[in-house]
Amino acid sequence: MRLWSLHPKYLDPQGLVALWREALLAQAVLRNETSGYRNHPQLERFKIHPCPRCAISLYLKGVYTEAVTRGHSFDQSKIMPALYSVKLRVTAGQMAYEWAHLMSKLKTRNCKLYEKWQGTEAPVPHRLFEVCPGEVEAWERH
Repeated sequence: MRLWSLHPKYLDPQGLVALWREALLAQAVLRNETSGYRNHPQLERFKIHPCPRCAISLYLKGVYTEAVTRGHSFDQSKIMPALYSVKLRVTAGQMAYEWAHLMSKLKTRNCKLYEKWQGTEAPVPHRLFEVCPGEVEAWERH
């Protein structure tokens, strides 16, 4: 499971579809609708938020918006409503780590996107996140 802090615009089509599916799984976990993946490290930042269900719903809405922009037909009804508008923090170190990870994937999987994004010095985060100073997040598996 990879719940990118990066804006989904950077993902290739396979990555965007995978993110949608994984974020839906994360939503099910946070709603206690499945027994698998409960301790997955990617869920940690959602779990510690005062309103984790709102956070994952808003995360999914951001992924959905990008999918619609690209002409995908994701099912918006699968996103549970968010009762509050929330933000999560992500460290600059985490953003850099994810950027390097994504660029490595794109280099082998989608050369066109790799070439398009390789000169990006400061990728923008998913709209749920605000970037703050810091190293790679403690929950990230290196």
